Amino acid sequence: MIDMNEAVLMIHLFSTLFLVGLIWTIQIVHYPLFGSIGENEYRSYQRLHTRRIAYLVAPVMLAELISAIYLVIWPFGESGRWPFWMGFVLVIMIWVSTLFLQSPIHGRLSKGLDLRDVKLLTATNWIRTVLWTTRGFLVLWLVWPGNGG
Repeated sequence: MIDMNEAVLMIHLFSTLFLVGLIWTIQIVHYPLFGSIGENEYRSYQRLHTRRIAYLVAPVMLAELISAIYLVIWPFGESGRWPFWMGFVLVIMIWVSTLFLQSPIHGRLSKGLDLRDVKLLTATNWIRTVLWTTRGFLVLWLVWPGNGG
């Protein structure tokens, strides 16, 4: 039978790896295509994008955050506390980037297409892409036999 720590670690693993795949898709495919949408359609498109992506991303980001908090409070395994703290700090950095960089740009883009903002969104999103990719490697390391899981 799986114990609570293993269950939380599996939720953490799934949510992080899901978000790693999603952020790379957004970074390489989705955001660069924003500039290809006609100006007349863009405002409606941006609002729909923001609403629909939130339904997909928000629950998984919350699961990742809550599981990261749990793992910091109740660390386990052979690796000690440091990887759980590192993972938590990376989650906080992702949330800060989202709230203070990408969300305001999305807000401006919801008022209309601005190619400078599309480029800025794509450029600043590399922050989250790198942070989530780092988290992905960290959580894979944690579940590797003998490391933490």
